[in-house]
Amino acid sequence: MLEKTDGRCSRIVARLIGFSGTVLVVSCLIGAVLGVRVNTSYSLPMGLYIATSDPAAALIEFCPVGPLARQSSERGYRTPGITCSDGAVPLLKPIVARDGDHVEMTPVGIEVNGALLPKTAPVANDALSRPLMPWPFGIYQVEPGTVWVASTYHRGSYDSRYMGPISVSQIRRRLKPLWIL
Repeated sequence: MLEKTDGRCSRIVARLIGFSGTVLVVSCLIGAVLGVRVNTSYSLPMGLYIATSDPAAALIEFCPVGPLARQSSERGYRTPGITCSDGAVPLLKPIVARDGDHVEMTPVGIEVNGALLPKTAPVANDALSRPLMPWPFGIYQVEPGTVWVASTYHRGSYDSRYMGPISVSQIRRRLKPLWIL
């Protein structure tokens, strides 16, 4: 009798796990359709962000291109996903400089219009001691059709301190916080 009960319990547990997994997948799909993005990276507070039609929203989701896309994906700075053409998820970053702003890349961080942004100093190596090459130090004027992105939330962010300006054509959507920790 005990074996029958254990077998039935195992089937119930298996069904509950299957149901929970299905609910999780469906919730993620609904969230994606509604424009909800879950952030678990250190670049911003962890939480939920939602798409907005506000063109002035300073938080963007974008797919890096070229060698930087490959590096960020291969090194695990972006997790596997189905949203960017390279098979990894987009980056979620705040815009720190726009068309006409002056950006200075320095060893102590990114300055925008003369103001040093906290926690933006480039680091020589990532968390696994792999070398990182900063964008060349110097003064730049943000060109039309480009923006600079950087996290002032965490010093280890992979952003314009390594990739320089990004094209606005790379922006997939603008976001705003929905619920953050």
